[in-house]
Amino acid sequence: MDFDFIKELGYKALDSRLKRISDRMSHDVRKFYKEFGIDVEPNWYLVFMLLQKKGEISITDIAEPLGYSHPSVVVIVKKMNESGYLIIKKDKVDKRKQIISLSPKAIEMLPKLEHIWDSCEKAILKVLSEDLSILTYLDHIDQELKNESFHHRFRHEYLKSIQS
Repeated sequence: MDFDFIKELGYKALDSRLKRISDRMSHDVRKFYKEFGIDVEPNWYLVFMLLQKKGEISITDIAEPLGYSHPSVVVIVKKMNESGYLIIKKDKVDKRKQIISLSPKAIEMLPKLEHIWDSCEKAILKVLSEDLSILTYLDHIDQELKNESFHHRFRHEYLKSIQS
């Protein structure tokens, strides 16, 4: 592909560029998992790691540190549970709340997954030429959007432009 419209647009297509990169990486990780007969989805990685670190936690306790919406975590947890990687039980105090933990299948699979994730991390470092400065930029963007939402910034610029 010689003509790359998203790249040509530069910063104006930042969200599309980041999504395209993310989609390519997810597609390739999914392809890798399939090639090696691993019934895991790429977007489960962080949930596995968080549950490994925290033990038993609620859906909210998964969503908040990842910055994911509650409904998107519900979908991930449902799929992971259907694949046998999670144990879900009701909270003893608040019966509406679900407490999530890794199943014996997941715990048994963790060493293999950790080896795969380590290889993935090394591949990412090579793609970045071991220059992690992009993370500083992403941290800055993330913080700016936490300080003031993109919706608010966008709306402000739009209203300013129609008042001129």
